[in-house]
Amino acid sequence: MSNPTALVIDDERDIRELLTITLGRMGLRVETASNVTEAKQRLAESRYAVCFTDMRLPDGSGQEIIELINAKYAETPVAMITAYGNVDAAVNALKAGAFDFVSKPVDIPMLRRLVQTALKLAEDKKTEPPSAGAAKMLGDSPAIQELRVTIVKLARSQAPVYISGESGVGKELVARLIHEQGPRASGPFVPVNCGAIPSELMESEFFGHKKGSFTGAQADKDGLFQAANGGTLFLDEVAELPVHMQVKLLRVIQEKAVRPIGGRAEVPVDVRILSATHKNLAKLVESAHFRQDLYYRINVIELRVPPLRERRDDIPKIAGRVLERLAADGGQPPAKLTPDALAALLTYGFPGNVRELENVLERAVALCEANTIKPDDLRLVPASAQRAAALPAVADDDDGDGNGTDSDGGLEGYISNLEREAIEKALLETRYNKTAAAKKLGITFRALRYKLKKLGID
Repeated sequence: MSNPTALVIDDERDIRELLTITLGRMGLRVETASNVTEAKQRLAESRYAVCFTDMRLPDGSGQEIIELINAKYAETPVAMITAYGNVDAAVNALKAGAFDFVSKPVDIPMLRRLVQTALKLAEDKKTEPPSAGAAKMLGDSPAIQELRVTIVKLARSQAPVYISGESGVGKELVARLIHEQGPRASGPFVPVNCGAIPSELMESEFFGHKKGSFTGAQADKDGLFQAANGGTLFLDEVAELPVHMQVKLLRVIQEKAVRPIGGRAEVPVDVRILSATHKNLAKLVESAHFRQDLYYRINVIELRVPPLRERRDDIPKIAGRVLERLAADGGQPPAKLTPDALAALLTYGFPGNVRELENVLERAVALCEANTIKPDDLRLVPASAQRAAALPAVADDDDGDGNGTDSDGGLEGYISNLEREAIEKALLETRYNKTAAAKKLGITFRALRYKLKKLGID
């Protein structure tokens, strides 16, 4: 079997020779072109395992080459060669379909990693079915089918993806699928909730630190970027990053290197960035709460995850899977939804999306009789109550007895109160025998213990 062939398109002879030597040492045959016309001729005559193109060419641009390859030769991964620090060109190349970019002067180790990724990407396209991993995303609605197709396309790229959508729609699941269906699947997937890290610890958590760099730094520690090296870093709730971290994050993404706290040298990292938030990031940019340059860097491609109300046809399948999981946890047959209960789910708005559906069903399993879920067991919040929960409180509880309008918890508080009532009733009926109460509620003892702690029930 002959060695894979690479195509290098650049009008600078030195760059062509450098790439030819480097790629040749990696076992690749190399063909070159110095302009768009020659490149088009080469592409028409041969098939390539990977292609590198300069941004500026004598008779056109690398952008034109990228668009041509994606339209006619989609099996060929293409990377852009850009001038150092030309972030705009890199972003435009990624949007056009380039899977990655390399800056001049060319960093040889980074180039080798990029080529290895490209070759794996090309091989995966030949061997892996397009829908691999899609079974994890339940549903057959047009919205979810379109999302699956888009995920497959995005998985082939190395471009940063910004995943938008309401709370509870499954943004982390989407990020995992993009990772698992791409050439980085064998590498780590590192999710991080940006809102859960204290501001003063962020730099250490993201970039690592050296022993003795600050009080308490008793040993060298790798950061999240090092942990995700060769794989994917998922920045969940990226809108929660403070401004000083936004600046540092931007530099790391551009330079593909981190400097640990107390370290003198930068450490190269090969990481694909996926990010998400339930907030409107564009509006945060307008209000100067989020840096515009970072926004454009992480939002090369935006992927919207549809809310559950836009794919109601998927509710029966999702509900069935949730009930199966709850039954497996409790060691009993899955609970059944009556036709009326299913109809109630199909007409409900689900402001909390899939996460709320899971919570509703878990509560219903605990409340139902004879393992059959009726509409009353669902305890669905009326539409009027949902709207009221979304509004700010306009007055305090005049009576001072704590039984007025719930101005603190909103919908989540309402649901917590229902859980509390069900658990306290079961405890009373079983004379506070927690094992018996868990059995009565249809949940495991461990699950009951967790809920008791969560709700503050002694």
